Amino acid sequence: MEILFENRDFVACVKPVGLDSESQVPGALREQLGGEIFPLHRLDKNVGGVMVYARNKNAAAELSAAIAKGEMVKEYVALVHGTPPAEGDWEDLLFKDSRKNKVFVVKRQRAGVKAARLTYQLIKAGEQSLVHIRLYTGRSHQIRVQFSSRGFPLVGDHKYGSRDERKEPMLFSRRISFPYKGQAYVFEKEPEWSVEE
Repeated sequence: MEILFENRDFVACVKPVGLDSESQVPGALREQLGGEIFPLHRLDKNVGGVMVYARNKNAAAELSAAIAKGEMVKEYVALVHGTPPAEGDWEDLLFKDSRKNKVFVVKRQRAGVKAARLTYQLIKAGEQSLVHIRLYTGRSHQIRVQFSSRGFPLVGDHKYGSRDERKEPMLFSRRISFPYKGQAYVFEKEPEWSVEE
């Protein structure tokens, strides 16, 4: 596991595609670093990128509070089919069908429906376009659903409309920033596919 930073309270790492963020990644970190590891947020198994884990209960409580207050800023890079507008601020209502493990954009608020918001900027336009995304809410499959519902499914995301050869969604957690004990922390990593010329 690639470690970007570690101290007594938390560790920032790069989660590989294919590992479960709530069990397999903490297990790998415990093997590598020793001690306790507490998940704070999640990434889909088929998505990789920067993640932060607490190393004790006090840090877990403090960092979870920062997440609840919206102080942990999570940014992603994605490769999407088509060319979305140059930038966007999208708010939707999402409903998760747990039996199908699929999320849908819905029109009305009802039981189980959650508000979702993201902003994005178009970085490189084409048949497949590169976008930088900031999440304001961490809903299940949020980025994948919000782009797909507007006709821009993520490349490789067969669950939400892509029909290409890629095996998993071209989505990566590229940057996480947050304050902790009076200090600002920023951790970044770009996937190879987003920096290829």
